[in-house]
Amino acid sequence: MILHPTLTTSSRRLGLACAFTLSLLLGACAATQRTEGTGEYVDDTAITAKVKAAIFNDPTLKSAEINVETFKGRVQLSGFVSSQGNVDRAVRLAREVKGVNTVKDDMRLK
Repeated sequence: MILHPTLTTSSRRLGLACAFTLSLLLGACAATQRTEGTGEYVDDTAITAKVKAAIFNDPTLKSAEINVETFKGRVQLSGFVSSQGNVDRAVRLAREVKGVNTVKDDMRLK
């Protein structure tokens, strides 16, 4: 079977175009110091959910008043709590969650 030369050239061009497009898309998912890659975003979302659940399930904390944000495994707690004991408890609960590298406390006493 003899292939038409134009068909072979077209197939190569299409293949190269697909490879180039794929490399651009994968490069856009790469992490930098200030942005997360796709996998890191998913990990951080899971960490945030676990920290929120730990705080919510603690009977001494008012979880609606504590905000949780995660970036590359670094958890930031903010909001208002009624005592230093609640600050310490929330920080301790966050540190116990698997995947948490550090915890930044930005909570305020009301």
